[in-house]
Amino acid sequence: MLKRTTIYIDLKLHQAVKIKAVQAHSSISDLISEALRLSLKEDAIDLQAIKDRVMEPSRSYEAVLKDLKRDGLL
Repeated sequence: MLKRTTIYIDLKLHQAVKIKAVQAHSSISDLISEALRLSLKEDAIDLQAIKDRVMEPSRSYEAVLKDLKRDGLL
């Protein structure tokens, strides 16, 4: 099912995506939809990674810097 919507984008960005759509034998709508799908998929992967690591111990940024200094890396 498709839903029509209006978006506002920078003129130069529109020109670039229009050229890409022609070269890809696709539509601007298809390119934007795919970009949104990929972005949302990336978010889902990130959220799952956070869930998977919730029980891992954490260290403060200060502790990490202290160890880096101690090891001569800073």
